[in-house]
Amino acid sequence: MALQTSADHPAPLRVVSGALGQWVERLGWVWIEAQIAQLNRRDNRCWLTLRDTEADLSVQAVCQRAVLDAVDPPVIDGARVVVRAKPRYYDKRGSLSLHLDRVRPVGLGELLARLEQRRRLLAAEGLFAPERKRRLPFLPLGVGLVTGRDSAAERDVLQVARRRWPGVRFRIVHTLVQGDTAARQVIEAVRLLDADPECDVIIVARGGGSLEDLLPFSDEGLVRVVAALRTPVVSAIGHEPDTPILDLVADMRASTPTDAAKQVVPDVDEELARVRQTRDRVRRGIDQQLVQESQRLVALRSRPSLSAPYGLVEDRRDAVVLLQDRARRTLEHRLARVGDDLTHSLARVRALSPLATLHRGYAVVTTSSGHVLLGACAAEVGDQLTVRLHDGRLQVQTTGTEPEGTTARG
Repeated sequence: MALQTSADHPAPLRVVSGALGQWVERLGWVWIEAQIAQLNRRDNRCWLTLRDTEADLSVQAVCQRAVLDAVDPPVIDGARVVVRAKPRYYDKRGSLSLHLDRVRPVGLGELLARLEQRRRLLAAEGLFAPERKRRLPFLPLGVGLVTGRDSAAERDVLQVARRRWPGVRFRIVHTLVQGDTAARQVIEAVRLLDADPECDVIIVARGGGSLEDLLPFSDEGLVRVVAALRTPVVSAIGHEPDTPILDLVADMRASTPTDAAKQVVPDVDEELARVRQTRDRVRRGIDQQLVQESQRLVALRSRPSLSAPYGLVEDRRDAVVLLQDRARRTLEHRLARVGDDLTHSLARVRALSPLATLHRGYAVVTTSSGHVLLGACAAEVGDQLTVRLHDGRLQVQTTGTEPEGTTARG
């Protein structure tokens, strides 16, 4: 029922707001098509921002978490959905919201949801693991290129690569890059290039396009084949925002085909500059090392052991000469003392020797049997005696004896 108002009898704002709430309540449950602009999950409830796909209009919605968990494939931000909602108008705040009890992905939103589900399954198998990534060769002998015939992607890759390194060689395999048979043709192409021993890296390139156009590069069969290749693969599909699943399994993702050429082929001018820088750095290092070693050699040569090596020998020789002189004097002194001792001992021996006594006029008398005659009374008249003098012996015969102090017999 329309409100009866006039300039003289206006309706309060709260009355108008309440009337709006009553009218909204009469709508009941309605099916609405929209795009999920933002999705937040908190405990058992979910808050969504639904946006019209053509008009600049958005509204807040809420539902139980189980409602979204029941959606297969799961919905994500940006997905298009059809929801069963009951509008609610809060007259105290003057805001409109939707209470959802059913959510269904449709169109592009459903496609995004299915791609996300596929991505999660393949990631759970470890096909996107960083340790599976292979390093690209520094300078590939040959580059395999899988792209569309007469495409801008092919032209960009070839021009940039040959400008960076004129001698680079390409083996190009043309395939469809969109449509139902595109994924199968790309699979055959990458297998062919992987079997080529002269192909060191493979580039799969395509220009930009819609999500539907890029679907072949999210094909599960293509992803598994690329993961099993021995040759490193560079994915250059679309532009920077485009992220087909091939980007995740490839050994390197390039934002554009031009970027792929820069990633695969080194720039000859940059490499020559690096060589010059490295050569200069090595030369400076060698020069510095030579200077240090020269200074060290000068320091070693200035040491006495090397600057005057004979000085130590001379010092030792003088010491040896002094020791020799000291030893000679000591030996001579000892010999002199020993000579004196020997002379004194010889004199004493000579003084005690019987021969010395004989030299003084004494004689030794022995009998014929060789016994020394000790006294005159020991001899008999007629005994043959031997008289030893200092210069010889006398053979005598006793004619008589005359003991000391008595009269001679005979």
